Amino acid sequence: MIDRLETLKLFVRILERGSFTKAAADLNIPRSTASEAIQRLERDLGSRLLERTTRHIAPTPDGDAYYRRCVSILADLEEAEGALRGHEPSGLLRIDAPGTLTRKFLLPHLPEFLTRYPKLTLQLGQTERLVDLVREGVDCVIRAGDPEDSSMISRRLGSMDEITCASPDYLAAFGVPRSVADLEGHKMVGFLSSRTGSAMPLEFRTGKQLETVTLPTTVIANDADTVHQLALDGFGLAQAPMYRFSEDLKSGRLVEVLPKAPPPPISLAAYYPQNRQLSPRVRVFLDWVVSIFDEAVF
Repeated sequence: MIDRLETLKLFVRILERGSFTKAAADLNIPRSTASEAIQRLERDLGSRLLERTTRHIAPTPDGDAYYRRCVSILADLEEAEGALRGHEPSGLLRIDAPGTLTRKFLLPHLPEFLTRYPKLTLQLGQTERLVDLVREGVDCVIRAGDPEDSSMISRRLGSMDEITCASPDYLAAFGVPRSVADLEGHKMVGFLSSRTGSAMPLEFRTGKQLETVTLPTTVIANDADTVHQLALDGFGLAQAPMYRFSEDLKSGRLVEVLPKAPPPPISLAAYYPQNRQLSPRVRVFLDWVVSIFDEAVF
């Protein structure tokens, strides 16, 4: 019989390896012991955690939620033990950040980071949505804007200038607006807000005034890369940080619209749970990413 902590490690390993046999071998226990431990865990919890077939193992909804909590607990325990022993940061570091931002700003510096901390393994998620850090087992997220989740602590990384763009073909068909008032009759590429469930309006600064405009949309997407492509394909006006459009502006595939009435800058920050002790691996990542964005040109 194995204890509860070893059972948690076994449960996590089963889902990561997709096999009772492989997980048992990794932990140097008989497969029968692994099976009995999981059955006992499910009985103790009063819930089925795994869907089992002869070829496939998958978590049930309860099992998925339990897995993510187990990952977080085991990671925190590993870091606590490492800190007491004076070890350098080690283990799996789960980060989530927008894909284009990751590729443009983080990846070029990644070899230096991993050379400095060779015992870290970095898992990169690339989404725009707000994630539940604890439930999804994520250590830190980088997001633009101001998330309303009060359960997270933020570390500011800077602010990014935003612009409004459209393709030359779109502007040839709909005309080039010279003022916000000229936007009547235009269309926008809709970016779906996870908060409202609707397309986010366009924003324009005219002097000290902020004007919001919601234009008709043909396509609405919840992914920034897709919105970018839709703008290139002529589906309407789109707004995003300057860095996202910079190469397309240089090549002429996109044209800036209303440069004298730009959207307000958007903040960029890293977030981590306030109810979780800041582990050494997250701390060194935050220090590293702050140094990158201190030197970045948006």
